[in-house]
Order: sequence, then structure tokens, then C-alpha cells
Amino acid sequence: MRSDREARRFEVYGTVQGVGFRPFVQRLASALGLDGWVRNVDGHVVIDTAGPAQSLHRFGAALRAQAPPLSVVRHIRSFADVPEHPLAGSGFTVRASAAAEVRPAPREIPPDAATCDVCLAELFDPRNRRYRYPFINCTDCGPRATVITGLPYDRPRTTMRSFPLCPACAAEYRDPSDRRFHAEPLACPACGPRLSWHADGRSRTGPAALQAAEELIAQGGIVAVKGLGGYQLVCDARQSSAVLLLRRRKHRPHKPFAVMAADLAAARRIARPTRTESRLLTSPARPVVLVADGPSGGTAAAAVHPGTRRVGLFLPATGLHHLLLRDLARPLVVTSGNLSDEPIATADADARTRLAGIADGFLAHDRPIAARYDDSVTQAVRGRVLTIRRARGYAPAPLPLPARTRTPVMAAGAQSKHTVTLAYDDRAVTGPHTGDLSDVRTLEAFERCYADLVALTGVSPRVAAHDLHPGYLSTQWAAKTFPAEQRVAVQHHHAHIAACAAEHRLRGPFLGIAYDGLGYGDDGTLWGGEVLVADYTGYRRAGRFATAPLPGGAAAVRRPARMALGCLYGLEPLGVPPPSPELARRFTERLDPREVTTVRTMVGRRLNCPRASSAGRLFDVAAALLGLADDISYEGQAAVALENAAGTARRAALPWRLVRADGLWVYDPAPTLTALLGQLGGGTPVPLLAAAFHTTIAEVSAALAERAVAAGAPRTVCLAGGCFVNRRLLTDVSRLLRAQGMRVVVGSAVPVGDGGISYGQAAVAAARLKGG
Repeated sequence: MRSDREARRFEVYGTVQGVGFRPFVQRLASALGLDGWVRNVDGHVVIDTAGPAQSLHRFGAALRAQAPPLSVVRHIRSFADVPEHPLAGSGFTVRASAAAEVRPAPREIPPDAATCDVCLAELFDPRNRRYRYPFINCTDCGPRATVITGLPYDRPRTTMRSFPLCPACAAEYRDPSDRRFHAEPLACPACGPRLSWHADGRSRTGPAALQAAEELIAQGGIVAVKGLGGYQLVCDARQSSAVLLLRRRKHRPHKPFAVMAADLAAARRIARPTRTESRLLTSPARPVVLVADGPSGGTAAAAVHPGTRRVGLFLPATGLHHLLLRDLARPLVVTSGNLSDEPIATADADARTRLAGIADGFLAHDRPIAARYDDSVTQAVRGRVLTIRRARGYAPAPLPLPARTRTPVMAAGAQSKHTVTLAYDDRAVTGPHTGDLSDVRTLEAFERCYADLVALTGVSPRVAAHDLHPGYLSTQWAAKTFPAEQRVAVQHHHAHIAACAAEHRLRGPFLGIAYDGLGYGDDGTLWGGEVLVADYTGYRRAGRFATAPLPGGAAAVRRPARMALGCLYGLEPLGVPPPSPELARRFTERLDPREVTTVRTMVGRRLNCPRASSAGRLFDVAAALLGLADDISYEGQAAVALENAAGTARRAALPWRLVRADGLWVYDPAPTLTALLGQLGGGTPVPLLAAAFHTTIAEVSAALAERAVAAGAPRTVCLAGGCFVNRRLLTDVSRLLRAQGMRVVVGSAVPVGDGGISYGQAAVAAARLKGG
């Protein structure tokens, strides 16, 4: 070996498969005049290379600094004990993938990435051989998590294995200078997947299939389109009749639909995205972004997002969606291909059975979907990004784990907005949003997602973390699958707060404010308005909201008017009486007298009236008392109506008080509700009262935190739970806490709602295992 030459091995860990990393390494090494090879090994990349020492140094530094945009390099191991002789003069090549003998960390699965600008230009270039080809992609874009069936990442371990490359594509695949070098989903019209159309017993393929779907959408019909991670239901967003038809058939009377626009300019004709929202809309993840609508509702029908001034907007993520939007020249409603609360359909036969009563036609293709991924949902609050649903484009990218664990953990999640998480070493892999575990079909979707994550990450869990609630299907599944000594029970709100802390890599302890609908407390009661002093291993309750009965249990959740009656007749007695019957008469007189009598009797006799200290349910009560929502058809509808009614109005807080009870500070809402009804009867406009209620809860939250800190709690505060999807509440609480000198953190990549519970459970379980 010449004295100025040496050989080194580099092992690169992170998201480095399926993101163009091997082609990047090949080009980089060749440019530096290095010899050697690169290959995928299990879930990481191994490089043996030889050349001048200075070039090797530059090569090692560039592996991280110049890595492809979709990659995440977590760490690089370098070894000098590599023989130079076999590499000398060999040039630099990409070798076949191999399996690893030892797996030091979970394998990372890259999320899907939206069509890049270069591919988009080719899609609409008549001179390009992929002109108008719906499945166009390259190493920088296209399907990943939804087509991968195994690692190392190679075409035979994707759903593209049944599409042999034509000579032209094969030449691109083998050419190191081509941007499709080793792009595993590579395809073209000659060798790749093809569209198909099915409607009224007739079928078409190729461009004719796309044309048939577009004609039906233009005529006001509903088309089931096979997307990246499942079927989607599509109709013209401008035609109220089409949107209302979709609502009726999908059994979704009020919940807003998402709208897809062709590009950012088209999105701005519908709504008013901020700079942060525009970056989200155009990011490779292409999430749905909740954006303030235009001055007159933009170009989308009012039926798209009733009851809210925000519209869920997103841009096309695939060539197929780009073609639909360009050809139809109008915004489209694009929503999950399912009936309400069911998992989205992924298999063609299942879709045509389950969606037959909704869709007028099916635009499918012959590339199988390996894993179910719904669309992600995000919003930006004062420049801060919040993830509401973490799915396509984000999952299953790994998240940090504050406490390393050498015992692989699975976290079973909650009941609603369900996700599952696998954790090992210093990271956690959270699967995509599953939905609400309400029946056998969604439970099967959870089990399939879990099995897929185990197979792809290589993590075989030996411990299960789960919620305390014995009625959750996720808890029951954990109990059925893992013996008692291999289970870790995690309280719901502790998991919420731990998820927020873990994402921000807090060491603990920390103060947590967790507001949501309902969660099972460690005392067997239902919690939901909680202030906890916590670390990852445990917590103590420092404050809460007063309890109120839920007459009929789930019936009160579905009907805020019933919840309001329960509050009027059974609010926890804390020294101030609830609103008087005379004051409440304006509310009770608009209800069926039989319901009022029945609820009053139930509360008085404590018949099927579980009590809850829930902030979410208190928002429901306020919405009902103000006449904004007596009944709801989706979770959070009443709170959305209350936030929407408040708009940008500003109003001083309503009266409130904190009392000491059982060693805790407790918010007594009796004065608040009395004032709310009194001012409503006195003629104060509903928007001002809705604003005043938000101000009240923000002041209460700051006061509860202040008292906890005065008693020795940390000054770092984690805000968590579904109530903090409410932009106004999040903004006001954060502002007041910061004014008191506290540090405020909230989940960003991790959903603040129940979609983040499994990640929080994993963080808690890992810390407890580490602590013995």
C-alpha cells in the first residue's frame, strides 16, 4: 500500500435505505477518486473504501453533511482495519444487499415522499417518456413505507417485485449518473403499474381509466381512488350537491372534509395560508394543513367544512393526484376511503365491497399496498407546527427515547386515534394512525400494523405498555398477548405528558397540564383536567378540574346537552352552588322535559352517572349552554363550535375559583357557569361569551400551574391532551405561563391528542425498565 493511501469501513445508521443513499455514496466516492463498494446491510449501510487519506477524511465528513434530503444520518461508525489490496483499482460499485449478524438498533423505514419538482416537470413534458405517467418517481420521491415488504430495501422486497424493469428503466437503474439509479419503485408506462376503472360493470385501463374517473367527478359523482396508503373518496369540492351526497353516503354529517388543491397558488384561492403553513403544504410529507379560509369561503363549497372557519388543505403527493387536479382544474374533496370509524380500505376487492354504497366508480391500479397509511393532519399555531394525525409522510420515522432500553417494548396505545409504538435502544418507532378501536375491523388493523412494524424494524417486544383502562381494546389485547409480568400499565395523562417531554428530550422532572375528554385515573375514576408533577417513571397529581356526572356514560359524550344537565344537577360541591334552576331555565326549556326529568333523576340517584374531572367535557357544557351544540356527530365538534364562535373576539374572564380538596388544587366551575348563563340571559352576545370562557380556562390553567410551582414543582410545563388542538386555548395558556417565567413545551412531531399516547407509554416503560 502506498503511504498516502489507506482503507476504511463506514457503517451508517439512520434512515438511509429507500432515500437514495447508496447512489449518493457511489457518486461521492467516485468524485473523490475512491475505490470500494457500498451495500445495504439489514437496516443500515456499509461502505468499504480505499484511497488517499485526505480524500477519505472528506468522504467521511460528507456522508453526514451532504446526505440526500430524505435521509436522516443518526450516527456513523468508522473502522481502519480493512485491507486495502482487494479494493485498489476496483472503482466504486453498489453491491447486493446482505443481512446483518447483529442488529444494534431498530431498522428505520422511510416515509413516503411527495413527487419532487423534477419528476413533476417530466410528468407534464410531452417529450418525456413518462409524460402523464401516474406512478412517476425517482430516488428523491415516491412511495416508500407503503410499498416496502422487508429490509434491506431492494426491489424484490417491495410491492414492485412483480413489475420487471424494461430495458430503458433497467439502464437508468444501473447508471450511477442517473437520478433513478437504484430507485426501487422505478417504473414507466412500458413496465410499471397501470390504472384501471370499474363502474356499472364496465372496465377500462390506462389513460382511458383516468378519463372516465375525471368525467364522473366533473358530473358531480364520487370516485374511490387508490392512493398511496389506501383508498380515498374524491368529489368536486365546488359542487355542494356532490359534497352533501358524500356526507350522506359516508355517514359523516358534520365533520369537515379535506380539500386538495393543485398547487400553492390554487390553495391561496381557497384559504389564507401563513408562511409556516405554506412550508407545510409544500413539504415532502404533504400533510393536510388546517388553514384559515378565504374571505368568502374561497372556491370550496360551504358544506366542505361546516361549523369552522378553518379548512383542511393539502397538495398532491403523487403523479395520479397531480393529473386529476391539473385535468379537472378545480379543488377536490379527498377523504379517507371508509365508512366513519372504519379503517381505510387498501385491498381492491375489500374496497369494492365496503365502498360500493359510497362510490359511483373505482379508479384503481395493480400495485399492491403493503401498509395502510391515512393522510397526516397538521396545523401551525404562531409559527409552531402541531401534528394532529401522524400518518403518511411522517410515520414510521423514529422518535427519540429519553431512556435507553435494552428490553424491546411495544406500547399498545389508547382507544381512540390509535397508534402503536415499538421501542428499543434510544428510539421509538410509532406506526401510522389506525383509527378508533371500536370493533373487530379496527382491532384487526391494529394487529396488522403491529405485525408489520415488528417484521420491518426487527424489534421483537418482550414487554407491553398499555393504558390503565380495562375496557380499552388495546389494553385487552396487551393482556391477552403478554403475561402479567411482561406488562407495564401507564396512566393515560401521564402518557400524554411523557410523550410531550420525550419529544423535547426533557430529562425531568417536569410539570404537565393534560386536558382531554376522558382517561382512566389511578383511583378508578375518570380524569381529564389534570395538573401533574412528573418524570418518566411516575407522577403525582397536583391539581384538577371539579368532577361532574356523565348521565348515561357514552350518551353524555355524544350529547353535550345531557352533559350540561349533569353539570347543572350534579357538579361536585366545593362551596359554591351550581347555577340556579331559574338561571338555567332558558337552557332547560328548549329541551324535552322528559329528558330533563330523566337526567335529574339519574343524577340524584347516581344511576349510570360516572363522574369525570374532564376539561373536554366542560367545553362541551359551555357549548351546549350557549346553544352551539346540543348533539355532536364527531369527537370535538362542540369544542370546535365554541372556538369558532369566539373567533378573534377578546373578553375578560368569567368568575372562577380554586379550592383545596384532598390535598389538591381544584378548579370549581360553578361561578363560571353561573356567570355564563347570567350574561347570556342579560343579552351578552354568544361570541363574547365563548371568548370569555376560553380566557377563563387559560387563567385557571396558569393559576393551577403557579400553585404547583409554589409548592416545589419544576418551571418547565408540558401541555398535552386533545384540548390543546384548540388554537386559542393553546395560545392563551402558553402566553400566561410564559408571563409567569415558565418554559412551555407542546408536542410537534407527536400528536398532542391520543395519537401520541403509545409514544408516551413507550417512554414511561423504557424509563421504568431502566430503573429496575
